[in-house]
Amino acid sequence: MELKSACRMFLFPVQMLYYIVRASLFSLLPSRRKDLTKEVILITGGGRGIGRHLAKEFAKQGARKVILWGRTEKCLKETAEEISLSGTECHYFLCDVANREEVYKQAMVVREKVGDVTILVNNAAVVHGKSLMDSDDDSLLKSQHINAMGQFWTTKAFLPRMLELQHGHVVCINSILSQSAIPGAIDYCTSKAASLAFMESLTLGLLDCPGVGCTTVLPFHTNTEMFQGLRVRFPQLFPPLKPEVVAQRTVDAVRAEKAFLYLPWTMHALVILKSFMPQVALEEIHKFSGSYTCMNTFKGRI
Repeated sequence: MELKSACRMFLFPVQMLYYIVRASLFSLLPSRRKDLTKEVILITGGGRGIGRHLAKEFAKQGARKVILWGRTEKCLKETAEEISLSGTECHYFLCDVANREEVYKQAMVVREKVGDVTILVNNAAVVHGKSLMDSDDDSLLKSQHINAMGQFWTTKAFLPRMLELQHGHVVCINSILSQSAIPGAIDYCTSKAASLAFMESLTLGLLDCPGVGCTTVLPFHTNTEMFQGLRVRFPQLFPPLKPEVVAQRTVDAVRAEKAFLYLPWTMHALVILKSFMPQVALEEIHKFSGSYTCMNTFKGRI
């Protein structure tokens, strides 16, 4: 028994190296893309920003139906009309993902009126944009309920049917701030860190569930209305991402069934550096990059 355990301990690092090399090689090869022509996609926060571009991109890539959820009817209606004019069936429903009962109720309505959702995109998010001491309690709670807890309710509403059909995909539009927080956005960074942990656990939990997968997208600062006023010290070196590019790369990652997507790819280096650099060095990097003051002119969107 001891010999068997010793052999396993010896083989473990060898196996890890094998899987790392294997995954690296597969990432260099062109992979087969998922066909979207039979997919019914639901996007939370689908009326504007990245959500709107995601809806347009899924429609462009041949999605059968697109469903939009959000809190602002004007934005939802405009986006739905634009997608319908492109030839893709599109529906919208008013739904606040922070409200558990509303999510479950609207999920039943969607099932009855449109059909089974096969790709769920958790995109809805808000940001208060203040320090802890300057934030009121209700705004802090709202950020957590929409950005983090909302994913629990939407996933619980639609995942069971995906598992029954053995066909489905759960997508999360997260943020690199979930792994590298900045001052002045404590509500957003905290909620996105919780959201990332949720997706990491869900992704592992679905490994033995055939036909159902996950994709988590971690973009750098994206040029949308939600982050208007955020200043980057070296915009030429760290230009904000365009929402349409984030949408294109996200849909491509879903079709390739990629579990995690960092945008741009240089964000991998940030995560690696943070894992071994001393805290004092990280603080100096934050000062140099201007992240301590980047939220000074930011107003937030709740």
